[in-house]
Parts: sequence; C-alpha cells; structure tokens
Amino acid sequence: MINDKKVLCVIPARGGSKGIPLKNIKKINGKSLIELAAICAREIKEIDKIILSTDNETIANEGLLKGIETPFVRPPEISGDRVSDIQVLEHALEMMEEIDNTRYDLILMLQPTSPLRNSKDVKACIHKIKKEKLDAVWTVSKSDSKNHPLKQLILDNFDKLSYYDNQGSQIIARQELSSLYHRNGVAYIFTRDCIVNQKTIMGRKTGGFLVNSFQISIDSFNDLELAEFYINKRKNNDKK
Repeated sequence: MINDKKVLCVIPARGGSKGIPLKNIKKINGKSLIELAAICAREIKEIDKIILSTDNETIANEGLLKGIETPFVRPPEISGDRVSDIQVLEHALEMMEEIDNTRYDLILMLQPTSPLRNSKDVKACIHKIKKEKLDAVWTVSKSDSKNHPLKQLILDNFDKLSYYDNQGSQIIARQELSSLYHRNGVAYIFTRDCIVNQKTIMGRKTGGFLVNSFQISIDSFNDLELAEFYINKRKNNDKK
C-alpha cells in the first residue's frame, strides 16, 4: 500500500509462446522467469498482493511451487497470442477484487520476460504514478540511434532498397536525430480508472520512467543465455 492506495501486482504468463515453448518457466541460474519476477515483487513493501495470471496448468503449478498465488485460471477467450494486456489486466483485477472482497487502486504488471529488472526501479514507478497523479507509468530505455526509424530501410520483392521514411535521406549525422525510447517491460503500473474506465494501458496521462541499466526481453534461447550472463556479471560486480 502506498498512502491509502492498495497495489495489486499481476505477473502475466500465458502458455502459448511460439519462440520458446513455455517460455515463462524457463530458468536462469536455476530460477524460472516467473519466480524471478515474484522475487523482485516481494522486495517491494508497497505491493499488497502478488498473483500469477496464466491459462496453462504447467505454469500454474510452477507458480504454486514457488509460492506465487495463482487463484484462478485465465479463460481461453483471453489466452491467445492476439489477446491484449488490457484484457488480461481487467480480468485479473475483476477476479481479485471479487476473491479478496476489496478494491485495488493501483495495478502493477511485471512481465516475466524482463528478468534484469530491479526492485528499486519498480518501486520508483509506484511512487511516480502517485506523486504525479498519472493514469499510467511505463518503464522505457533509450533507443540506439542505429535503430532510429529515419535510418531504417525497406527491401521490396525485387531487392530494391528505399527509406522507410523519406525524411531519412536528409539525415547526414546522427546528431540530427531526435532521441527515441522503447518500452523495456521492466514495469507497467496503472490506476484502477485507467484499466476499468479508460480500458487502455496508455491512459490520458501516461508517464515514462527511464531505466538506465541494460535490459533484455526474452524472445529466444540466446536471450536467456545473454540474460544469465548479465545477471552473473552483476553478482560478481556486487561482490567486489
């Protein structure tokens, strides 16, 4: 709880990942991705409840084994790869308010696919949404200028190159490019109004929290190996 606002933390983990089957229970240093998300959440005293939202029995069992509350099974109609975050969060909020017979004012989403997060950044997001009276806060990372849209190209069926955006032909030096940011999945937090009434994860007043540390989103087995490397590197640096 922050001031008088109750915080519900939702760890979404569907079973239908195509890149890595059952991706959310793959392990880094012996801990599954959902367990790593829960460990981070447990370090944050402002969180009142941590739950796992999944449609998969194997993932649900892993959650229960690791002490993560799994009070419901996500229904099939909101379990496919075309289901949006807002549908998952709205369902989780509705279920938990009914189960707990209470009202949650802030909903925090921690995606298991961002295992390099730290609790300090997540906690800062909770305080930011409350202090600045925002509808939502997303964590972001600064995008490398090499990936700027004005530097991207299109290759057609005849192997002909063209700029993705015609303005790209006018860019000579990277200093001419504006700074861009991408969401890194470390944390999303929303007010109840944003989820229930606005029905969007980008509310009317959405703030960004810049995470400066290296982050990775798990989409492949190579990503798992890279994440493990960085986690171990951080541990070794902490020992020095």
